[in-house]
Amino acid sequence: MLKNQRTNPEKVVEFLGTFALVFLLILFLPGNSSAKVTGVCSNCHTMHNMQGGSALSNYGADGKPWKGTGPNPALLRGTCLGCHGMGEASKIKTIGSSQIPQVYHTDAADLASGNFRYIETGADDRGHNVVELGNADGVLDGAPGAINQFSHDVCVTDSNLTCAGENGCHGKRVLDAGGGLPALKGAHHGNVDGQLNTADSVSNSYRFLLGVKGLENPTAVATEKWQNVNATSHNEYYGATTPQVLGCSGGETTCHIGGSVQSPNNTISGFCATCHGLFHTLTGAGMDSWEGIGSSTSSPFQRHPTDIVIKDSDEYAVANRTYKAQAPVGRTTVPASAITTATANDVVTCLSCHAAHASNYPDMLRWNYPGDMVAGGGGADGTGCFTCHTEKDNP
Repeated sequence: MLKNQRTNPEKVVEFLGTFALVFLLILFLPGNSSAKVTGVCSNCHTMHNMQGGSALSNYGADGKPWKGTGPNPALLRGTCLGCHGMGEASKIKTIGSSQIPQVYHTDAADLASGNFRYIETGADDRGHNVVELGNADGVLDGAPGAINQFSHDVCVTDSNLTCAGENGCHGKRVLDAGGGLPALKGAHHGNVDGQLNTADSVSNSYRFLLGVKGLENPTAVATEKWQNVNATSHNEYYGATTPQVLGCSGGETTCHIGGSVQSPNNTISGFCATCHGLFHTLTGAGMDSWEGIGSSTSSPFQRHPTDIVIKDSDEYAVANRTYKAQAPVGRTTVPASAITTATANDVVTCLSCHAAHASNYPDMLRWNYPGDMVAGGGGADGTGCFTCHTEKDNP
């Protein structure tokens, strides 16, 4: 018995080799290479919000309302803006091995979503006045273009719009999720990066926008992450070929899905439509004639359309268009890498013209309008509106 129980060295080597091979296969399986939060836990968390006999210094810009003193939900060292709006010079903050995109900064260049700082340096019409900024919107009381102006526009207002949660954009948009950090619980640890083609949870949805598909810039250049840099380094936004008839009555498409508010068709424009529905929906049978973009996807439109294919003819022909990161288009399938050219299936999205958070121009536009967009003025070919309307700048 004792002899039989002795370890056979050859068997040990064989077992260890097999184990190592299985481990490597598991480690590099597709889907396991996601960009979850890395680094030591204390980069983001504090156990008791206390160190050395005094309250721990939280992340965030000094003198700003989001600096705070804690404690914060989920044992975090900062709020949403506390971590992502430190107010420093760089648009990407490095703490340990973690890189944190900054939506409030003083860098000359911005992330693809823009920079909340423009609201303070410019005007209220530069962006979404989330309450975390502590800068109430002096222009709007509710979301412009809300479907059913007598109900939906009082759901999200200038006094309750938040970064995340019930009255925000990121995370779970349900009543019991509350606002801010609780709505994002677990999302950073489960984060899936790159091509997001499932979008059935916060973690695997584009930028934690529940239900939205897309490609987060997969560049290997760390300083280009979270940005639309150029034709070879940018995000890809998911779009559809036909906008939906949004509403809450029979025959219309609702955005209340699975107890949460989501994009009905998984597109970024469909997501924006959950608050600004009249700017995106087709005019349906139960709607007034002035609501929506019109009753079809053919021009003339009464509002600029989204989620429709840019026609491949006349001035809009693919041969006349080039891909511009300044005016990004949507794709009808989510690519695995950035597409560098214009294609016959490109679609218009909200983000083709607007920055999600804020921009340095009125109405959150990505370019100076109308200043640099004078039809027939010449000199602006291929920029802004003229990226698609290629002949309108001809003098």
